[in-house]
Amino acid sequence: MLTVVPDPSAGDHNRPAAADASLIDQIVREGARRMLAEALQAEVDAYIAAFTSERDDHGHRLVVRNGYHEPRDVLTSAGAVEVTVPRVNDKRTDPDTGQRRRFTSAILPAWARKTPKITEVLPLLYLHGLSSGDFVPALGQFLGSGAGLSASVITKLTEQWRADQHAFSEHDLSGVDYVYLWVDGIHVNIRLEEQKLCLLVMIGVRADGRKELVALADGYRESTESWADLLRDAKRRGMRAPVLAAGDGALGFWGALREVFPETREQRCWFHKIANVLAALPKSAHPGAKKALAEIWNAEDRRHALDAVTAFQAAYGAKFPKAVAKITDDVDVLLAFYDYPAQHWIHLRTTNPIESTFSTVRHRTRVTKGPGSRAAGLAMAFKLIESAQARWRMVNAPQLVALVRAGVVFVNGQLVERPDEQPAPTAA
Repeated sequence: MLTVVPDPSAGDHNRPAAADASLIDQIVREGARRMLAEALQAEVDAYIAAFTSERDDHGHRLVVRNGYHEPRDVLTSAGAVEVTVPRVNDKRTDPDTGQRRRFTSAILPAWARKTPKITEVLPLLYLHGLSSGDFVPALGQFLGSGAGLSASVITKLTEQWRADQHAFSEHDLSGVDYVYLWVDGIHVNIRLEEQKLCLLVMIGVRADGRKELVALADGYRESTESWADLLRDAKRRGMRAPVLAAGDGALGFWGALREVFPETREQRCWFHKIANVLAALPKSAHPGAKKALAEIWNAEDRRHALDAVTAFQAAYGAKFPKAVAKITDDVDVLLAFYDYPAQHWIHLRTTNPIESTFSTVRHRTRVTKGPGSRAAGLAMAFKLIESAQARWRMVNAPQLVALVRAGVVFVNGQLVERPDEQPAPTAA
């Protein structure tokens, strides 16, 4: 049991709050150290117990405890924690290779000096506006120690991330079939010699229903030519034309798509469209407009959606024609999702996978100190997406994605056995 012994000066009400915070940090780190030590001990005990029956010719056990490794600091979300890992003497040999078997901790590998969560937070800090030179003092103050996070470690990490991002940008795409595609341009407020960094992001849905980063590039601006360069490069590396692409209508992406993959259908993102419509309306009209727009994109079928468009036009067209035109001019590409499985509508109506990944950095107003590096920004963004990708869920009804690629017809979200058979409108 962890017991906290109060300091004699605890009764002093003038004691700085920082001292209390420091004590709490110490308690948290001590608790983390003890729990980690117990977990490592339990892991070793379980490993040794599994091979208790294996003995040599003299009846001695082949797998036994062998003291402890040298203590080392491991940087965790609770701060720098000193860890002493139990050692195992495993005298067994691999019958195939003749090599000595070795115990490797799944909790704390021999090379680990920081937890993965710490590595994940560094790209986020950079994109938030913190320069790489500030990582060590900032995290050192936050975690209580900068141990394991020196300037040389940061430099080595960023170099590795740049290499990873470069390798990703050149990898072969011919072996993967992306049926759906989300695209967006993300502006990051990193101060560069010329202008802000603009990340061109493409995330796809594979034929098996899994989401995956397809491409990431520095576009300088969201121009048609920048997007065309990215799409042409993806096509050169073997990418097939997606069935449907979803994105903001303001992107230069659509002109590029019609050039490189003219057979791909277009779906405008409702998240961006609603923001554009509301920007053309007075704030007093926002509550009613949001409800009216929801009646469109959330309609049970295309006919009801078109009726909702007519109602929106009747309610706002006379006073706010520009706002209404943002819907009526794009109605076909706003409602394209009705020609795909109803289970996929929630995924196709917006570019949410991109929005959620960059939500914490895309609206930042603070600009990083000093001239930043485009290559570093791109590498940090790549690592941020790579970390997020591990948590992405498959699309609903993943088995239907392959049917979409095969050209199976869906009307109002329902599969049509024969194209001449039109199902009656029903709720999704």
